[in-house]
Amino acid sequence: MKRISVAMLLLCVCLASAALLQAQDAHTIIRFNVPGAGKGANQGTEGGGIGPDGSISGWYVDSRNVAHGYLRAPDGKISKFDPVGSVNTYPVGMNSSLAIVGYYYDSNGVRHGFLRTSDGTISELDAPHAGNRSGQGTTGTAINTNGEIVGYFVDSKGVSHGFQRTPEGKFSKFDDPDAGNGSGQGTAPTTFDALTDAGAIAGQYYDSNGASHGFLRAPNSKFTNFDPAGSLETFSTGINSKLAVIGAYFDPNGLHGFLRTAKGTITSFDVTNAQATAPTNINASGVITGDYVDSIGVSHGFVRATNGSITIFSVPGAGNGAGQGTFPFSNNATGAISSTYIDSNNANHGFLRK
Repeated sequence: MKRISVAMLLLCVCLASAALLQAQDAHTIIRFNVPGAGKGANQGTEGGGIGPDGSISGWYVDSRNVAHGYLRAPDGKISKFDPVGSVNTYPVGMNSSLAIVGYYYDSNGVRHGFLRTSDGTISELDAPHAGNRSGQGTTGTAINTNGEIVGYFVDSKGVSHGFQRTPEGKFSKFDDPDAGNGSGQGTAPTTFDALTDAGAIAGQYYDSNGASHGFLRAPNSKFTNFDPAGSLETFSTGINSKLAVIGAYFDPNGLHGFLRTAKGTITSFDVTNAQATAPTNINASGVITGDYVDSIGVSHGFVRATNGSITIFSVPGAGNGAGQGTFPFSNNATGAISSTYIDSNNANHGFLRK
């Protein structure tokens, strides 16, 4: 799954600085594990996106290192699922009706998108012209309240292309005009909240040199490309209904967060004393969540309010070694946050902060 988290983006970065107010956390944190999740390193429960009612979609890895999808209801009840033919299942996006999109790998290593409706029915989403070799295929990344789906597919040449699918099942391909057309290049909408109800899409494209840049695609299909000042690589990670886009970017000093307003103003920000800052989601009110890495390589969660103040938090039981810690993924309109923490044995667990 394409998750922009500090642990996946960074091997080493320099110390970042900021002048934002930070406060300690005073919220309730609920930890959970899907029954059947493995307990070894890189196994366990990945807490994914959270819906308006507090439902959480994600995946878990069993003791055989196989990934399966799940949906956790607000009362804690968990429903497991896998598309037919799946070897590994990865839910990514979910809307207010609890329709879930994502992707799975078949036995040949090909990706297939899927849609799971609120009644549990699963259908396959294969974009036209998607490649059918290992590492190629279709990935669903987001679904809005109208049932429109976005994602990307990798063709037979290894090039990524964005797609939009209507509720009736019609696919439309799109490419950023500045995207490269070589293997490992192309266009990719971001995850979970990549698509607004009005049809605006956020993501990144990879140019002919393989460098990543942010894009905003308007409902009329017009692209606006952007990079924060000094960026070497830009990754968009979310958009809200007000067309505010968030993400992270690399410069010579490391990884930083950014917020781009609907008017195009870009504000960079860092958690104080962090080695790196990676926003992952923005809710309708403009509150941002994400994770940051401290001076010894441990990840922690943060919440950035609309006034720019930052609250930091860590899930009890999270490991305190490099690559371990707390990794928020999404926040809903009520301020509830869901995702994953990694313990001292490098096993994954889900959490809900409310």
